[in-house]
Amino acid sequence: MSRSVSKPSAGSEKASALKPLLGSKSRFAGGDALPRQAFSPTGNLSGRAAEFMEFVEPQRDVRELVLSTDVSRTLYDIADEYRHSEAIRSHGLPLRSRLLFCGPPGCGKSLTAEVLAKELELPFMVAKLDALIGSMLGETASNLRRLFDAAERQTSILFLDEFDALARTRSDPTEHNEMRRVVNNLLLMIERFKGRGFIVAATNLESTIDPAIIRRFDEVVLFGRPSASDIRRLIKFKIRNFGLEFDVSPDAKQLVGRSHADVERICNTAMRRAIMQGRKKISRLDFDYAINSDRRRKDIQSKVSSSV
Repeated sequence: MSRSVSKPSAGSEKASALKPLLGSKSRFAGGDALPRQAFSPTGNLSGRAAEFMEFVEPQRDVRELVLSTDVSRTLYDIADEYRHSEAIRSHGLPLRSRLLFCGPPGCGKSLTAEVLAKELELPFMVAKLDALIGSMLGETASNLRRLFDAAERQTSILFLDEFDALARTRSDPTEHNEMRRVVNNLLLMIERFKGRGFIVAATNLESTIDPAIIRRFDEVVLFGRPSASDIRRLIKFKIRNFGLEFDVSPDAKQLVGRSHADVERICNTAMRRAIMQGRKKISRLDFDYAINSDRRRKDIQSKVSSSV
């Protein structure tokens, strides 16, 4: 089965997510906004399926995404296909509906899934892995079947975070036979998915996922850490209601290697300090304080990790 892989571009190839599309009514899909899908409470799910997922109403939008040009283009194309789904299906062609998001923690995988749901106006169904994985023989596979059946009945985005917990390679000697059976069943469920929405899985540990599972996805999207220009844009967006008393460009270069989540946390810390100090703009002192606080946090995490 063929699939394509979208990789983050380097250097000048980086761009704010879907920047060329910001003028359209539906920024992912382009053109007129799509018909609104009713927000569906879990009460509409039959049987035990409601135990394994929750409907989350997306709150964040495309302006918060800072992605590479390649990743942005892939998402645009997928969303545009969805907008023209009836025409595509009328020619007997499948849509790309099974997506695997890979990359380091905090680089926008979960946020992108949420934004995709918001921009396409689809219900966002988040799987509860703790409820899915059962202790009884065959229980996990049965729970997954209920989940996929629900996703086929309800046009939506089914989001499977920490996907490696379900799809770990069958050659892993630490995995027991029950989880190998789960992977076998998961292979078939992904391959046979006929829903009119999307299955979106996300993982920080793509190297541990069974290769056969990866081949079942229509797109594998690789998320990377932001460049200096990405970080600068992200900072300016996050503190847009405050403003800065200084040029943040040198700080953006200093923060290269940090994740999107790290940068957001630094901005939040700086804004909290500015509020407590009675300032309407973030000062140099506020931002330095936030960076130093984040550095201390990283040092503590490193020490804790090394002692385990």
